[in-house]
Order: sequence, then structure tokens, then C-alpha cells
Amino acid sequence: MSKLPDIYLASQSPRRRELLDQIGVDYAVLAIDLDEQVKDNESAQDYVCRIALEKARAGWNRLPEGRRRPVLGADTEVVTGSGILGKPQDREHAIRMLQQLSGRTHSVLTAVALVGATEAVQVRTSYVTFRTVTTAECAAYWDTGEPADKAGGYAIQGRAAIFISRIEGSYSGVMGLPLFETAELLQDAGIKVL
Repeated sequence: MSKLPDIYLASQSPRRRELLDQIGVDYAVLAIDLDEQVKDNESAQDYVCRIALEKARAGWNRLPEGRRRPVLGADTEVVTGSGILGKPQDREHAIRMLQQLSGRTHSVLTAVALVGATEAVQVRTSYVTFRTVTTAECAAYWDTGEPADKAGGYAIQGRAAIFISRIEGSYSGVMGLPLFETAELLQDAGIKVL
């Protein structure tokens, strides 16, 4: 029988895998497919916490009894005054999103949840300021293919870094997994980090 990982990651995000690798966590990936619709009157913070927990719970429930290890779930959303931006549906939607972020500061909320014998969730809010971005730059950025599956239509660790004049909070949280909070949850559950 194969060795079990310390945790399972309920995400196929390469960025989240890279961040767990960065802090030396032994994990295996679980593909989880959820309905991620925002509920009526649900705040952005409640939403990211709910989705992170639902991902982790779904992963936990899929594991056979003898192969269970804690499951880590996460959700990241870009939030402006008009609400949660989500992921772009197409080129025009992505350009509209980026123009909405242009020359402004927005919030990025990332919740991380660990489900095992107990459940715990933490959320981190970061603030990202974009310089003024032209429509041509937004279109050129879309054409790179990078923003297609990213919350808010951009990747801080990618080419969109040239749009960002300031960040306050957690860089790894904006990427998709706040490492400080993740390490706290894992260590509280007795899982080795580093």
C-alpha cells in the first residue's frame, strides 16, 4: 500500500501546489468540482469561507475511511465596490474587469480551510492597487492567455505584476493560498511545515 500524504489539497491550482511546495508540505491533489454560485445577500467573506470549507469537506467525504488525511481547501476572490468579480467569462468581460481595477485599490479575500477530525477556517484580506491600465494593455494581457481562469482576471505572480503599484497584506494570499494562515492551520493540526 502506498504511503499516505500528510494532507490532501482540494484544488488543482498549480499556484496552490507551488505554494505548498514552497513551505515543504507533503500533499496529494484531489480534483473537486463544486457549484460556486454566490448566495443572495452573502458577503464576500462569508462566500470565500463557505467555498473553502465546502471544497475541503467534499475532499474529506471522497476519501475512503482507511485513507483519510486532513483536506485543505481554499478560495480566492477579487472584490470591488460592486462586489465579487469572479473569473472572466470571455475577452470582453476580462477587459471590463481590468478596467474596473484600473487606477484603484481593490480587496482580495482568500479563505483557507482544513477539514479532518475537526474543521478550521481562516480568511486573509489583502489590498491591491493598480496603476491606470489602458484598454490596449488590458487586451494585450488577455491575449497572453494568463488571465482566463484567474479571479479578477489577473495573476499577481505573472505579467499583471506590471499593473500593480502597491500591495498591502499577503502576496501568497493574492496568489491563492495565504501561507501564514495555512501554516497556522497545519501546525495546529500537528502537520509538519518546513
